[in-house]
Amino acid sequence: MWQLGGAFIYSIPAAIRLATGSIHLPILSMFMVPWVTPYVPGNIVEKVLVNAFFPGGAGAVAGEIFYSYTHGQAFSQKQKYLSRLGGAWLWTAGWSLFQFWGYMQNVTGSYGGNLFESPLVFPLNFLLASLSIFTPDVIGYFKNEVTNTYHAVRRKKS
Repeated sequence: MWQLGGAFIYSIPAAIRLATGSIHLPILSMFMVPWVTPYVPGNIVEKVLVNAFFPGGAGAVAGEIFYSYTHGQAFSQKQKYLSRLGGAWLWTAGWSLFQFWGYMQNVTGSYGGNLFESPLVFPLNFLLASLSIFTPDVIGYFKNEVTNTYHAVRRKKS
């Protein structure tokens, strides 16, 4: 679920860029950073939001699941987050290899730029992957809050 959902979330900005022919996204362009460097892209807000789910968040969940299957036991918080970190970094490394291959092909989009990220952004991707190990917890918290609110409202109606 995390792999498909994360890949879908990751593909939304790319699809919008291809469809509109513009590098600027309708809502997130308001948050473009004016001091763009080769290492931090102007679409940093989009990058943080998207990378929380894919490849970082999806890799974190995969790392945790892989660790739990290989060890077959309950594990501590430290082991949980280390397994998530390993999975997030592994997914990000694989995705970065794909991005590097695409960047070297110099595939241009309808907006004129390369469809793939510059290799100078890859260190930022690994930093964001390190932070995305908390995404499953944040999503779980919001899911519990929505569920509890739904049940409280339903009880009041009865």
